[in-house]
Amino acid sequence: MIEQILFDFDGVIIDSMDVRDFGFREIFKSYDAALVEEFIQYHRYNAGLSRYVKIRHFYEVMLGESIATEKVNNLAENFSLIMKERLVDPAIIIQETLDFIKSIYHDIPLHIVSGSDEKELNFLCDALNLSRYFVTIEGSPTPKNELVKDIMVKYNYTPKTTILIGDSINDYDAAKMNGLYFVGFNNTDLMVKSDLYVDVVDKKTLEFPYAD
Repeated sequence: MIEQILFDFDGVIIDSMDVRDFGFREIFKSYDAALVEEFIQYHRYNAGLSRYVKIRHFYEVMLGESIATEKVNNLAENFSLIMKERLVDPAIIIQETLDFIKSIYHDIPLHIVSGSDEKELNFLCDALNLSRYFVTIEGSPTPKNELVKDIMVKYNYTPKTTILIGDSINDYDAAKMNGLYFVGFNNTDLMVKSDLYVDVVDKKTLEFPYAD
């Protein structure tokens, strides 16, 4: 019996990967294009990871340079401005997921746990009229596994009746670190890891107990 659901945001509720790619290419456009494309692959594989961590990875791991927290925050803010401009289009919402959310939010509590910046995330959910469906909408810089842990404790949820739906290895890790059932979505790399893998988020694919 599913009693509560935690959703990742990007790639599960909205189809935003191309826009996120564009944003990182913009903030790193002064660097070697091939290196930036290598970073984009890292970013895509770690879709659920905070941009703050990704920016540090670009400098500290790929460039071998130290980077001050102030510069990380400035780059993250520039990235966020691009996202706020380009991700407010309702056409990017994944309709099947939204239909599922609308059909169950009155029955069980729903939460968003995302690697996206929390302020930006709440801005986008308000702009896309999504906020009303969720008990909480939480994001970075707090790591996702900590967001999940805090929700589980604050609301006294039972791990065995809680699922996390995500499209990245970081979502899987956050679920398993907290003892949750993990539903992998729209990323075939997760097929061998997920407790359940689906291509569409709806009552039928999840065998949801409130299904008609």
